[in-house]
Amino acid sequence: MTSTALEIYGHCDGRFEAVRDVFASHFEQGLEVGASVAVMLEGRLVVDLWAGHADTAGERPWARDTIVRVFSTTKGVVALCMHMLADRGLVDLDAPVARYWPEFAQAGKERITVAQLLDHSAGLPAVSTRLPDDALNDWARMVATLEAQAPWWEPGADHGYHAVTWGWLNGEVLRRVTGRTPGAFIREQICAPLGIDFYLGFGPELDERVADMVPAPGDPGAAVGAASAGTDRTSMSWNVWNNPPRVFAEANTRASRAAEIPAGNGHGNARGLARLYGALALGGELDGVRLISEAALERAIRPAREGRDAVLGVPMRRSLGFMLHNPERAPDPRSPRAFGHPGAGGSSAFADPEHRLGFAYTMNRVGTPPDTRSASLVGALYGAL
Repeated sequence: MTSTALEIYGHCDGRFEAVRDVFASHFEQGLEVGASVAVMLEGRLVVDLWAGHADTAGERPWARDTIVRVFSTTKGVVALCMHMLADRGLVDLDAPVARYWPEFAQAGKERITVAQLLDHSAGLPAVSTRLPDDALNDWARMVATLEAQAPWWEPGADHGYHAVTWGWLNGEVLRRVTGRTPGAFIREQICAPLGIDFYLGFGPELDERVADMVPAPGDPGAAVGAASAGTDRTSMSWNVWNNPPRVFAEANTRASRAAEIPAGNGHGNARGLARLYGALALGGELDGVRLISEAALERAIRPAREGRDAVLGVPMRRSLGFMLHNPERAPDPRSPRAFGHPGAGGSSAFADPEHRLGFAYTMNRVGTPPDTRSASLVGALYGAL
């Protein structure tokens, strides 16, 4: 263990002291409450740091086994699940979704493929039926609502971030094919074999390990994305971010932790996510455990959609489920083959096969744009390579 007045815990190879320095500086600047950062390089954990507190009051220290909600960083884990199914011949990514989920073939969705669900081109980033506050935690309601929903654009003709619907769309295919929920599949097929601390839906037995999400200053529970959603409650944009209502404060409830929201309520820490992406950076195998074949992984990370995102309004590069290296948006020191997924509030995890590394950063203080915490850690990491 290394320690400073800021009580930065864990270990960091000397080569990567710059990562530790940046991590500490975020606390010094008041940008963090609690956080963790980790790096796997060539299958070895070279950075594993944590610091701060798991609650606003500063009464619960962030511990080695603290887990926290990582919002859309969850999508990368679920995308891997879908590609594992394809690798096993259980799902044809080019097949209509209705082959596995017959009730989906309503309202012009008969030809939508599984790949279009994964790459955000299905035209289903929102639902137009007004939903109650508790719908976010109600799998059956959300699935039934999406079955009846008509696409907002011609499927495949455009792409736009399916911020929350992505999870139920892909998760229901997984459930129909395997008979297991995404959370159960992740536990059994990824976490148990690789020894990863990551959960999608869990009981009160883990609550003492969970860090509370801390809203950004002056934003004690505003809906995610509300600032850019406009006020027209019939618009696609408004419904993406506000139907059903999704507030950061809701993330700390027992009901939200128990639910499976595959687009955004996975809980983990940097060590576990870095280990997962560290395995993918090595072609899908780590410590004798193969998650996915190299051929299936290559298809998973192949560019599928590029250009202006119809929901976010910014340039995006996506594969089937992962966000890709995208220097058009901001300077990106990663190699062109890097892939992963960030999460609302600041968390991020990715693999870089060219450098054979996996990176992850998790935190409980919600960042506000421009939030550079993850990017500065990544910059320090690549400066040391």
